[in-house]
Amino acid sequence: MHHSFSISYVRAGTFGYRTRGKTYELIAGSVLVGCPGDEYLCTHDHHPCGDECLSFQLIPELVELIGDHQAAWRSGAIPPLPELMVVGELAKASAAGISDIALDEAGMLFAARFMQRLAGRSQRSLKARSVDRRRAIEAALWIDEHSHQPVSLEIAARQADLSPFHFLRLFAKVLGVTPHQYVVRSRLRRAARLLTDSTRSVTEVALDAGFADVSNFVRTFHRAAGVSPRRFRQAAQGNRKIFQDGIARLA
Repeated sequence: MHHSFSISYVRAGTFGYRTRGKTYELIAGSVLVGCPGDEYLCTHDHHPCGDECLSFQLIPELVELIGDHQAAWRSGAIPPLPELMVVGELAKASAAGISDIALDEAGMLFAARFMQRLAGRSQRSLKARSVDRRRAIEAALWIDEHSHQPVSLEIAARQADLSPFHFLRLFAKVLGVTPHQYVVRSRLRRAARLLTDSTRSVTEVALDAGFADVSNFVRTFHRAAGVSPRRFRQAAQGNRKIFQDGIARLA
């Protein structure tokens, strides 16, 4: 049972999550949402190595500050969203001691972005056969492993042994994002990770993450993080003003 409000960023792996009569499939970049008093069950049927999550337990004062929107706290789980994944990777770097930003600071920004994105957002309950869920999860794992390479709908569908149209419908139905969206978001996670723990140039990071066009990478990353890749790296290295401004805007 959840005993506090919590948001858990899935860093790696996959698992199932059941709560409030609904079932969700969580993949890298997804967020598990906990609401006090809700019973839940996690299953680990797809990935032999389990999952890696970074979980934030929020005190009531922080929940009140960012907004106690019940629809958001009862959403159960949400699919990978760019603006949450880049902050999630920064929080993970902080937890690993790589970033100079304190973990509670990264957690506050993550919580504020979560509420900004989820407030007023309706959550659709999707049903899928177990074989479809398994196929979608396996496809997501494959995409995550190969996202730094060229990955088209046709290539991913061939890997899943499905027609492109059938694969597109199945993937979106089970995981809540299209294959292309997940490719881009997987690349963003990789880029955020590289920006926090390496000294490679922005161009090198973009190419290593799978972005063929650097200007497109900068625009995509800025939309997700709210700051440029260079500023994001500065934040990871301890420029707290970037975080202070971000929290002030989002709270």
